[in-house]
Amino acid sequence: MKHWQGLMATAEGTGISEPLSLQVNLLGELLGNAIREVVGKTSFEQVEKLRTLCKAVYLEDHPQHWQQAAAEISKLKPEEILWLLRAFTTFFHLVNKAEQREIVRINRERERRSTAAQPRTESLAEAIHFLNQSGYTRDEVLALLARLDIQPTLTAHPTEARRRAILVKQRSLAHLLEQLQQSDLTPAERDAKISAIYEKICLLLVSDEFRSEKISVADEVQHGLHFLTNAIWETVPRMYRDLRAALAACYQVEVDLPAVLRYRSWIGGDRDGNPFVTPEVTQNTLALLRAAVIKLYAKELRALREELSLSSRLLEVPAPLLQALHADRQRITLPEKILQLYHSEPFRLKLSYMLARLEKLPAQPTEFNHALLSPAEYDAQQFWADLTLIQDSLRAVRLGGNDRLEDLLARVKTFGFHLAALDIRQHSNIHEQAVAELLQIAGVTEQYAALSEPDKIAILHQELQSRRPLAPAWQNLSPATKAVLQTLRLMRAALQRDANALGSYIISMTHEVSDLLEVLLLAKEVDLWRCENGQVHSPLELAPLFETIDDLNRITDLMSAAFTDPIYRLHLRARNGFQEIMLGYSDSNKDGGYWMANWALYQAQQAAAEVCRLHQIDFRLFHGRGGTVGRGGGRANQAILAMPAGSHNGRIRFTEQGEVITFRYSSPALAHRHLEQIVHAMLTAQARHAPPTPAAASSTSESHELMNEIAQQAMRSYQSLIRHPEFWQWYISVTPIEHISRLPIASRPVSRKAAHEVDFDGLRAIPWVFAWTQTRYNVPG
Repeated sequence: MKHWQGLMATAEGTGISEPLSLQVNLLGELLGNAIREVVGKTSFEQVEKLRTLCKAVYLEDHPQHWQQAAAEISKLKPEEILWLLRAFTTFFHLVNKAEQREIVRINRERERRSTAAQPRTESLAEAIHFLNQSGYTRDEVLALLARLDIQPTLTAHPTEARRRAILVKQRSLAHLLEQLQQSDLTPAERDAKISAIYEKICLLLVSDEFRSEKISVADEVQHGLHFLTNAIWETVPRMYRDLRAALAACYQVEVDLPAVLRYRSWIGGDRDGNPFVTPEVTQNTLALLRAAVIKLYAKELRALREELSLSSRLLEVPAPLLQALHADRQRITLPEKILQLYHSEPFRLKLSYMLARLEKLPAQPTEFNHALLSPAEYDAQQFWADLTLIQDSLRAVRLGGNDRLEDLLARVKTFGFHLAALDIRQHSNIHEQAVAELLQIAGVTEQYAALSEPDKIAILHQELQSRRPLAPAWQNLSPATKAVLQTLRLMRAALQRDANALGSYIISMTHEVSDLLEVLLLAKEVDLWRCENGQVHSPLELAPLFETIDDLNRITDLMSAAFTDPIYRLHLRARNGFQEIMLGYSDSNKDGGYWMANWALYQAQQAAAEVCRLHQIDFRLFHGRGGTVGRGGGRANQAILAMPAGSHNGRIRFTEQGEVITFRYSSPALAHRHLEQIVHAMLTAQARHAPPTPAAASSTSESHELMNEIAQQAMRSYQSLIRHPEFWQWYISVTPIEHISRLPIASRPVSRKAAHEVDFDGLRAIPWVFAWTQTRYNVPG
């Protein structure tokens, strides 16, 4: 066994578990050895000396240690400080990976100790057991599951600074740490694992953390695809297996579960403030999502074909399967070799026909671009029907319990042929400018943007009910208006091909009802929305986004006005009386400060739910949460349980971005823990939130008054800081905002304004919080 001469970063006595303590100690030794061997003995001694001094500061809190540490740092050259920073940054990343593995280890340990009467905490088994113990009948639980509509939404927000090459190495290292905990390793195997970890640490130490050039939208799409096609793809079927097992244990029932979980994405669709998300980029993103999931299905079908070697010589083939094979022969030509190979294996033959149909679908973006306008030859519904035929046929020959087939069906109900429905997001100002231009061309008004809200709505009503387009097809439009209309045309074409390929059209900075009607008018211009004989036809799902404190406080008035608007009411009728409402956590914090933002968001959730129920509108709240506390970050399941009682209806969406995606989906085990906690919270929240008693309501009213008073005072204090005439100059002087704005970690600019015009109002919430965090002032929370 090799002797490693590294950092003496002992973790004993810090309150963490022994397995984690041992791994932290090992990682410290390996990192120190790597610094000594790769960087040099001097750097190692500088790192170890500063680490020892900082530990003394922590344990004794004596000014002398602070002064000594500061003196040591002041002696260092800039290049020595850079290596010092790299060493400690690498150590923190290594410890984070060890902690992630500890989460998995603890959950596995809890699972081993759990029983039917005492399931593992925050597991699906515990959720169903809780409902059972609370008196819910089998049918009531199934009804709860049928109402569940959980939609995590991946975004490309720039909060993950590490490049993919670093993330891949760190995930590989985490996997090695997991293997190192296996109890049956021989001494030689253990040494080999440790050596492999050391190699990864050496590579991390001398690899650039950031890209050398700015990231593109295509890079961001590939980053999201990595998680969708790996950890998420692997985890989803396990969730459904867990649910089925829990129902069988508590209610002795086996059922085909509804789709309780679906994924969405903003990556390649969010064009708010990002000029690089063009219609062509969105089109390619749709193609890549589709191609990725079809490739995965083809892989699953080949694996299933290997398993289902049932012979017609040994069993009677069910009639429906024979009929399906006859129909397949009429429309699909298979190679003679395949026909000969599987002539007595009907299940393998059926899967071969399915594979042939999948392989005929356009896979590459260039091919898909041309095929987008015509219906697909083989869609997700037909694919599902073929799989259920195989499942029924297996049951008919008493071989119904095929786990691989069950997992594949779970994936199809979750991912369809689109993998993750792509949302489109644009700022309300862009829509207003486009509508103003079109109305000017049509001779309706020269000054639409300057009109009052009632006058805008009057014109919008008139034009939405008119059959004529506002601009002829040959009209030369401004680039911005042309891009808006091209995006909507793309949406129409994509939805014609696959109704599930696109999610919501999100309107950033929604302030008035006209912000909603303007999008409908633009959609009408490309035949994505039409009103005929008092009836609206449209697949468009609008979602207003409320981001400022003022807009959050006005949510009842605005949505009431929308729900009573005659045209918008017709639109909602076309959407089965459904409305999605998005709440922005980042901009509201930047606008009103941490306390006011969180209180305004809490009240907005309650108000949105109440106004929807008052107008008999089915709804879903979409939480635009970030990763940090100042942007609504924290554990998703705790956030769900903390929602106002009235806002719980089984439906929820929430954004997952940057480092949050990396943490939650870095491995199938972590992804499983994250998702089971969300489903657990959604199920138990609906059972726990009974109507309040009069006494409780009175107590709540008093506490709300107190919260209002504190929030108002907090906002006044916060805004007195950010509106101070010297604040902005101070902020850009003491925070690394200028450096952050140049980091090549995202395609989107840090400001909605031009680079030379960046100010407080233009700066986006993410770099705002990011820069504060580096100073450790943490004004945003």
